[in-house]
Amino acid sequence: MSLPNPAELITQMATRLSAHLEHRGISEPRFIGIRTGGVWVAQALLTELGSESPLGTLDVSFYRDDFSQNGLHPQVQPSALPFEVEGQHLVLIDDVLMSGRTIRAALNELFDYGRPASVTLVCLLDLDAGELPISPDVVGATLSLAAHQRVKLSGPTPLELELQDLAL
Repeated sequence: MSLPNPAELITQMATRLSAHLEHRGISEPRFIGIRTGGVWVAQALLTELGSESPLGTLDVSFYRDDFSQNGLHPQVQPSALPFEVEGQHLVLIDDVLMSGRTIRAALNELFDYGRPASVTLVCLLDLDAGELPISPDVVGATLSLAAHQRVKLSGPTPLELELQDLAL
């Protein structure tokens, strides 16, 4: 299986996101990337869009429902939102949508900051393995992987995708 080129996906996503926001009448969205890969994708999208909007970052480690089972990741950093959430149109960006649990955790954290007017979900890849009823509004590509496969994003520049085989 060959993976798509992230740079090409970002270009396509920027076009789709612009059309989506225009269709919804949203002119000044606030962008938020989920650490770490979502922040990289968000930075690339903002560059592609030619936007100088501030970028918020979320670290959802404390909001995950598996926190008590898996413990704390050693590189947890505080979330940083350089704007109000209350009443804002947010664009929430992640690299890979798999189970939906990271997005659920991100939404829980965002609502602790306030009630947004809307949240548009953008993901580079949708692995179509949802455990929760969550789907992106804008997606770069949808992939189906075997149970022993994972996709790893490295970055921030250039963004690169690698297919990993856990069976080896």
